[in-house]
Amino acid sequence: MLLERIYDEDLAQAGYMIGCQAKGEAIVVDARRDIAPYLELAAANGMKIVAVTETHIHADYLSGTRELAAATGATMYVSGEGGDDWQYGFEAERLQDGSQIALGNITIKALHTPGHTPEHLSFLVTDGAFADQAGYLLSGDFVFAGDLGRPDLLDEAAGGVNTRFEGARLLFKSLQEKFLTLPDHVQVHPGHGSGSACGKALGSIPSTTVGYERLFSWWAPYLAANDEEGFVNELLDGQPDAHAYFGRMKRQNRQGPAVMGERGELPQLDNAGIAEDLAADRITFVDTRHNAEVHEGTVAGSLNIPAGGKMATYGAWAYNPEADSRPLVLLAPDQASAREMQDHLVRVGIDDVAGFTPTLDGLPMETPKVLDPKELEGFDAALLLDVRNKGEFAAGNIPGSVQLSASRVLWHTDQLPSDGVIVSYCQSGVRNSVAASALRRAGYDVVELDGSYAGWKAWKDSQETVSAG
Repeated sequence: MLLERIYDEDLAQAGYMIGCQAKGEAIVVDARRDIAPYLELAAANGMKIVAVTETHIHADYLSGTRELAAATGATMYVSGEGGDDWQYGFEAERLQDGSQIALGNITIKALHTPGHTPEHLSFLVTDGAFADQAGYLLSGDFVFAGDLGRPDLLDEAAGGVNTRFEGARLLFKSLQEKFLTLPDHVQVHPGHGSGSACGKALGSIPSTTVGYERLFSWWAPYLAANDEEGFVNELLDGQPDAHAYFGRMKRQNRQGPAVMGERGELPQLDNAGIAEDLAADRITFVDTRHNAEVHEGTVAGSLNIPAGGKMATYGAWAYNPEADSRPLVLLAPDQASAREMQDHLVRVGIDDVAGFTPTLDGLPMETPKVLDPKELEGFDAALLLDVRNKGEFAAGNIPGSVQLSASRVLWHTDQLPSDGVIVSYCQSGVRNSVAASALRRAGYDVVELDGSYAGWKAWKDSQETVSAG
């Protein structure tokens, strides 16, 4: 049996390919939309992808189930659990608790494990050529290494009202009736790793076991004592800010993400034409450089979405394709880099990319306003905005500041002043640059605090040292 993890560092998301080597067939679980890694893995192992499925209606990324099925002809399987309100809006085979998918000697059994979401499935895998008992569990957003999937996202991202309490109780029941009834030897392969906003304390190791979690997880004592109330309170306490774009992902994943099909190479655009489109407000320019370079000068009205490991995340914070129909133009050194950037963006449903340019020559430029920490105290700001997460804010903040995370600020402008200057900061400046560029494009007058909180704290500490001396 082949069991391969395909991991996206950007979104801390894991998909899996399970293959029967004897039959040459494979199934992919929780695929993302840039599907080349799955096709390449199948080809490298001489396999045909014949089935595609997913553990639940995802909130943090746009599912590649339909994309991969369209490219391979594979049969799609989705959850049929969760009641009428949680049924998928596209045609696919429905899986119920106990449903099985067979690939040669491999059996994949669906377990209904609600809590994170009502329809959530986990997949119990048995390699019949090796043993007559299950050896692996693809747990999706049910059980992580060292943590559990948060049950409050339906409130945070799908318009629910206090569904978190019922979700937490369902998680307790799923642990009792499904997870803890499995043998200790079963290997657990979760849908996310450290850095995901789908839990509060996810481990960085790629897998765990039922036995290890039974003994050492934070929730184990509550289950052992049958303490549901204590479990619910601990689970819900301290969950991180949910990204605002999660609501869009939920809606699109439920209805079925658009199938992109084979994408051609992104064209390199002429800067004279880009300048004309900028003047007519027909495009959204994306400066993909580090914020230190952006602060030396960037395209007027552009978004700062840094290329690299977090581009999908930052892109979904700064650009809402449901509210902005202007296609993106990327700053990229070459076609291959532009395609890699596009791959990240389509994972969060940002599909409309017109092309790229490797240079800023001839484009209208501006220099973002930056404020030195020592000038903050006497600065006349309408709002001092902390765009870090609420946990970071609670651990220490600049007096007088208001917290609204960078992942939510564009969707909560009702909490911002309509007039006056906003001074914004994060921890070191990267997230702040993303958020500030999005707010400027939305019409706000934003000044970034140089060095952000870390810079202010260093300056403050130096002043106290001088005073003490």
